[in-house]
Amino acid sequence: MPKVPRVILLIETSDHYGRKLLQGIARYANVHGPWLFYREPPFYQDVSGLKKAQSSFMEWGATGIIAREPQRYEYILHMGVPTIVSPNTILDFPAILTDHEMIGKLAADHLLERGFSNYAFCGIDDMAWSRNRGNSFEQHILKAGFEPHVYEQPKSQERRDWGNEQPLLAQWLKALPKPVGVMCCNDLRGQNVIDTCAIVGLRVPEQVAVIGVDNDDLICSLTHPPLSSVILNPENAGYQAAELLDCLMQGQKPARQMILDSPVGVVTRQSSDSEAIEDRDVAEALHFIRVHAMQPIQVSDVANELCMSRRHLYRKFDKTLGHSIHDEIRRARIDQLKRMLTETNLSISQIATKMGFSNITHVSRFFRQEAQISPQAFRKQYDRPRESL
Repeated sequence: MPKVPRVILLIETSDHYGRKLLQGIARYANVHGPWLFYREPPFYQDVSGLKKAQSSFMEWGATGIIAREPQRYEYILHMGVPTIVSPNTILDFPAILTDHEMIGKLAADHLLERGFSNYAFCGIDDMAWSRNRGNSFEQHILKAGFEPHVYEQPKSQERRDWGNEQPLLAQWLKALPKPVGVMCCNDLRGQNVIDTCAIVGLRVPEQVAVIGVDNDDLICSLTHPPLSSVILNPENAGYQAAELLDCLMQGQKPARQMILDSPVGVVTRQSSDSEAIEDRDVAEALHFIRVHAMQPIQVSDVANELCMSRRHLYRKFDKTLGHSIHDEIRRARIDQLKRMLTETNLSISQIATKMGFSNITHVSRFFRQEAQISPQAFRKQYDRPRESL
């Protein structure tokens, strides 16, 4: 009877990337296994704990390791079993690499397409992956003819405590020329920026458009507004890493020793869903429309808010955006409807009531006119269980 592979997984499960990596590994093992997996609570803090863990690994009879905890590498490499690491801090060792250059390029292109004149990067200075993403972003922004602003963290760990650092980040954000497009090194940093903007009264995306990295659905939906993000593909990287480890455990020497996790695109959410608007009146109008998209507002409501005539407001929108304010209101309303159809379990009749439509027929007619599909068919595309009409 063939020996069942015993694989140690030293991968953090509290973040989106680690969980997706594990899903890819499990997918491979389910097809080509069975494999037995050994998992320990991550991030041991002392040497005695590391040595104890190493001893238990040896007793268990591990035949392979996939690790994403650099502080443990020097111990697990001494075990003499096939090992794949991520990130790669060990030269000439099988590893999962992330294409940080492409990540920075995609974020830069996303913001450049929105026509900003000002750009900035907010990262975590001690992390090499953050610096690599930032360097790529800066290079592409410079190549486009703009000088990016870069946030610098305080040097001392005490001042990096979030309670101490947030006022410094707030000061930096307030000092940036507006409107500005900001790339953050990951989604957590993007959440930091959006939360800080809310505290100091900066509007997202009208004044500060923000994009993160990882496309962690939980974090992106917890921010207000929801965070745009560069999509990585860790599940595919996990599958390929398991495939490579399988070859190594069988004594093979595959030509390819590196797995490259390349980004696959950008998910655009409200945090960057805005053009760079220099006209303050138009920017104010867009903010009012987005804030009140749940309500059946009219052009006159926006004009009254800005103390401006409807005709003057129409001219400003046509000159600045190339479409009417009426079109903008309808676009904001349809975007809000799409979010409620895909992100809530409310029935369509309940959505109609919440958004001020008189009945389900009215909302269905409006949605079909704008989206060329019925609300029911649009919702069905996402294949989520819903309440009945």
